[in-house]
Amino acid sequence: MHIFRTKSVEQTIAETGEAGRSLKRNLTWWDLSIMGVAVAVGAGIFSVGAQAAAFHAGPAVIISFLIAGIVCGAAVMCYAEFASMIPVAGSAYTFTYTTVGEIMAWVIGWDLILEMLMAGSVISKYWGVYLNDFMRLMGWNANTNLTFGSFHIDIAPIIIVAFFTTLLVFGTKIGARVDGAMTVLKIAIVFFVVIVGFFYVKASNFTPFIPPSEPASAVSGSMVAGEMTQPLWQFLTGMTPSIYGVPGILSGAALVFFAFIGFDVVATASEETINPKKNVPLGIGVGMALIIIMYMLVAIVTTGMVSYKDLAAQDSPSLATAFELVGANWAAKIISFGIVLGLATVVMVLLLGLTRVVFAMSRDGLLPRGLSKTGKHGTPAALQICVGVVVALVAALFDIGVLSDMVNIGTLSAFTLVALSVPIMRKKRPELPRAFKMPGNPWVPILIALANLWLMLNLSVLTWVRFLVWLVIGFCVYFGYSYRHARLGTGELDKELDDELAKAGGALRS
Repeated sequence: MHIFRTKSVEQTIAETGEAGRSLKRNLTWWDLSIMGVAVAVGAGIFSVGAQAAAFHAGPAVIISFLIAGIVCGAAVMCYAEFASMIPVAGSAYTFTYTTVGEIMAWVIGWDLILEMLMAGSVISKYWGVYLNDFMRLMGWNANTNLTFGSFHIDIAPIIIVAFFTTLLVFGTKIGARVDGAMTVLKIAIVFFVVIVGFFYVKASNFTPFIPPSEPASAVSGSMVAGEMTQPLWQFLTGMTPSIYGVPGILSGAALVFFAFIGFDVVATASEETINPKKNVPLGIGVGMALIIIMYMLVAIVTTGMVSYKDLAAQDSPSLATAFELVGANWAAKIISFGIVLGLATVVMVLLLGLTRVVFAMSRDGLLPRGLSKTGKHGTPAALQICVGVVVALVAALFDIGVLSDMVNIGTLSAFTLVALSVPIMRKKRPELPRAFKMPGNPWVPILIALANLWLMLNLSVLTWVRFLVWLVIGFCVYFGYSYRHARLGTGELDKELDDELAKAGGALRS
């Protein structure tokens, strides 16, 4: 069937030389590492771990973080193999197009748009919330919320999105430098808070390390409030909604996976990286190692400072809550400032990632081609501005907190297909040079895919329902527009490759 047609690696790389649709290479491995830390270390490091400990795993949330980190780390290593072989914008979308086929590439691209649009909107909205909270803690009489009669708008998301959109329009390197400086400061705050927190740790708070499983209804404030909010696998097997125990560790891992969300964005910058075959795998590896270390340390401190039962008794448990419960209220100001910095850097990387995915799909003809034109700074300026406007408006005008889980399922589905694509490409094109190879092929990539699928099954039933609705909309767009306009189907990519080979001296096509 034509919907499973695949692009060759040569066609994919040839696209990057198309006049008016090529990106400028100016990023180093350090830029990529900092970009990964910037997008993965946001407010989640200060809140998600505490919530997972309180309502899912107890002190064993440390294991939840380790599971999520290993799964995510292994998945991004699959990304690293593809990025070293196909250093082109688009990340999982591009990799899937060359292996599994166009229809699956469309699904992944559509999922990535969902992930990054919702994540960018949610994070920029929460940036405004935490900015106002920080100003309140500092005693400043200021607020970013404006009211005109019955109309309410928060201008903070508009400000932060406009700031980073402007930087990205003028060049990815400029944005990366500003983002990098803010990220280094953010990392310093995390380690400072962790070091101080260790002075309050009590060994007794780690007992029992894995609390016995109990019905979710027995714990006030539990996130599992009924059938639609329990993990899908529990719903399918008819289990009573429960928390803690081994199932709690697994559902906790699915929740804290949100803390690692967005790291795949790093792979979308492959086309803008100097010597990508070396620098992309190195940047991804270093960044992921830093992230896992930081999250594990924060999890140990949070559960060691106070009992998970005390955290569960709070309305919205966080790392700041743990400090307040031990009487260190001063830490709230530092943590609040760290969150404001953390969320700001996440917004920039998500704006970059969303734009690059749409750019790649547009260049292939699956979305209108006009979106993939680049300007004098070597960036898709018009597209970047359009993306910024959409993200800012959605964040400023809509209550989008209920859609945050969609970010997880979009990323996990992309991770699953990329992992499965590694053995497929090894068999399909064994002769292609790979600067980095995922070890243990084919069994390790298959296990990675199964692990990601298992984490997906630990997401709520309601998340799956919304995900299926999004996919139905995506299929309508694909069969209504994308299939007929895809350049692979029209033969334009074959002509482009022939032109590139002619320029190179008429070398024979492989």
